[in-house]
Amino acid sequence: MRRRILGGTGISVSEYCFGTMMLGAWGTADHDEAVRIVHAALDAGINFVDTADMYSDGESEIIVGKALKGRRDDIVLASKVHFPMGEDDNRRGNSRRWITRAVEDSLRRLDTDYLDLYQLHRPDPATDVEESLSVLSDLVRAGKVRAIGSSVFPAEHIVEAQWTAQRWGHVRLRTEQPPYSILNRAAEAAVLPTAHRYGMGVLTWSPLASGWLSGRYERAADVDLTEGRRTVQRHKFDPALPANACKLEAVGELRKLAADIGRPLTHVALAFVRAHPAVTSAIIGPRTMAQLTDLVAGSDLVLEADVLDRIDRIVPPGTDLNPLDADYLPPSIAESALRRR
Repeated sequence: MRRRILGGTGISVSEYCFGTMMLGAWGTADHDEAVRIVHAALDAGINFVDTADMYSDGESEIIVGKALKGRRDDIVLASKVHFPMGEDDNRRGNSRRWITRAVEDSLRRLDTDYLDLYQLHRPDPATDVEESLSVLSDLVRAGKVRAIGSSVFPAEHIVEAQWTAQRWGHVRLRTEQPPYSILNRAAEAAVLPTAHRYGMGVLTWSPLASGWLSGRYERAADVDLTEGRRTVQRHKFDPALPANACKLEAVGELRKLAADIGRPLTHVALAFVRAHPAVTSAIIGPRTMAQLTDLVAGSDLVLEADVLDRIDRIVPPGTDLNPLDADYLPPSIAESALRRR
């Protein structure tokens, strides 16, 4: 497994990062099996593990803590904060009050006394970014966190955070974690260039586009809308929607491309993500040992320029085939009161 340096921190991380969203109630509910999958990933050369407090309501962090027992010092461990962890409005967001509590909860569940990377899971319009950077800087100086980052921050939020850190003498964001895949290329337009401009490491998630690039979908009937997240995210999966029909058509073309170069579509999808010069590590989130084995087997693939050009003709650079795939809408779009008088 090749390594890259994480956003100028000097920390060496594998090109694959093991994402743990599917560990626990949301996916692999058997803790022993989940630990075995994590160990297999580490044995394959992955030294980077990414989790979050909200994954399976904290259960994922508990499983990761079990899996890293005796191996913690060899692993670069990342977690995130922002989403609700209870009914109280103060148990969410990016405030000093909540981050101070949330990091202690994460450290306890992970059974560790420090995080290598602590990330703001989403922007928080209710909290001044200076407030968030202030408490994160305190955590770095206290030794509880080594570096800080963001996830799904628009380019303008990244710029604001970098300027604010410089203006007030805070620790600056060292990483950004955007969604990025062949079918979801909007990050290429501004987010990836902006992160690259500031020397940030980039950890991309959903390289298989929520399963669209797993090789499972050949026709509309293959998309089961009663399974897992598809029940609540029909807008991303329902093949009756024109944008999703476009995704299915693109997947058909990509399957042909993968067959032409003699590799599974999953390998092509991950190699595409790793080919972008701004990307440090691609987050994979296998639910089963078989999925992990397949993904790791593709770590050697490097796509030639003609193959990348062919992908560009199937899905134009800088575009999402389904704009509804976006996982963050700014309040100026989401809230009608901010668009009208």
